[in-house]
Amino acid sequence: MHRRVKLSAVAMSAVIILSSLVMFVDSVAQAKVVRVACVGDSITEGSGYTVKLKFLLGNNYIVRNFGVSGSTVSLASEKPYLNQTQFKEAQDFNPEIVIIMLGTNDASQAIQQYGETFEADYGEIIRSFQGLQSKPAIWIVKSPPIQGNSLELSSPYFNNTVIPHIERVADTYDLPIIDVYGAFGNHSEYYFDGVHPNPAGADVIATTIYDSITSEDWYSQGYTADGYYG
Repeated sequence: MHRRVKLSAVAMSAVIILSSLVMFVDSVAQAKVVRVACVGDSITEGSGYTVKLKFLLGNNYIVRNFGVSGSTVSLASEKPYLNQTQFKEAQDFNPEIVIIMLGTNDASQAIQQYGETFEADYGEIIRSFQGLQSKPAIWIVKSPPIQGNSLELSSPYFNNTVIPHIERVADTYDLPIIDVYGAFGNHSEYYFDGVHPNPAGADVIATTIYDSITSEDWYSQGYTADGYYG
C-alpha cells in the first residue's frame, strides 16, 4: 500500500515537471524573433549605435545595419539611398521594425537647390518598406544636429529646412518620430567632428531609439522588450 502511494506521488511529480516543461517550451516558441532594419547614412553605418541597440533589445531581436556612408534622401545627389545595394538588402531582410535616420547629407551645399523634392523622395523610401509582406512598424528619426564641421554640411540649413521636412514627412505618413536631434541638443562632446557621433553619442542614439520602440504605446500592438507576440 505504501509502495503504491509512493509510486503515485512520483508519477504525479513527473506529470507536474513535464507540464511545466511543455509550458516553458511553448512560451519560448511563441516569442518570435523580431527583425530590426536600421536604415541610414554614415551615422548608422559607422557609429556603432546598432550594436548598442541590439544589446539593449536582447536576444529576441535581430538588429541589422543597412547604413551607407554619404547617402542622401535626395534622388538628385551622387549617392541616393534608394539607389544603394543596402536598400534592397534591407527590403529582402523583411523586417518587422524599420528605423530610418537620413537627412544629414542632404544639408550639403551641393544639393540644397533640390530641397523641394526631399519629402517626395523620402516618401519613396517609406512606401517601399510599407509594401513589404512583413508590414513593418516604421520609425522616422530626426538625426543629430550638425555642429561645426569641415564637410560642407550646413547647420542652419539642416535645422531650418531638413528637420522641418522630416517632421512633415512623418506627419504625412502618420509615422512616429524618434527625436535624436533633441536628445543631442548642444552637446559637442557627443561628436568626433561635429557630424559623426563618438561612442558617447552612439549610446545616446541607441538609448533614445530603444526607449521609443519599446514604449508602452506599442505593447498593445505586440512589440515588447521581450519580443514580438503575434
